[in-house]
Amino acid sequence: QVQLVESGGGLVQAGGSLRLSCVASGRIFSNYYMGWFRQAPGKEREFVGYIRWGGGSTYYADSVKGRFTISGDNAKNTVFLQMNSLKIEDTALYSCAVAPGTGQYAYWGQGTQVTVSS
Repeated sequence: QVQLVESGGGLVQAGGSLRLSCVASGRIFSNYYMGWFRQAPGKEREFVGYIRWGGGSTYYADSVKGRFTISGDNAKNTVFLQMNSLKIEDTALYSCAVAPGTGQYAYWGQGTQVTVSS
């Protein structure tokens, strides 16, 4: 069982930056994937990106590529989402999730709200 707690959301002006954190409790193995997702009001949940816990390889959605960076601190079981050059359309509830191995994302956090203003 894995529990996830996100933090770091808030209100920021367009063009600004935020860093989100996701702390995981429980065993995180090297073949797990730690993903970030977001959901804006009235829209479906959107994949943002992931990091593979062992090795640190990352993958991003086209909508955030070049602006967002995912990193991890294995010792602290924490994943970060550094968001730069934020746009109004990045406004959403951001959640982290864990996918054991090559399976589906099975564990989810409650999310942290990011609001980008003009």
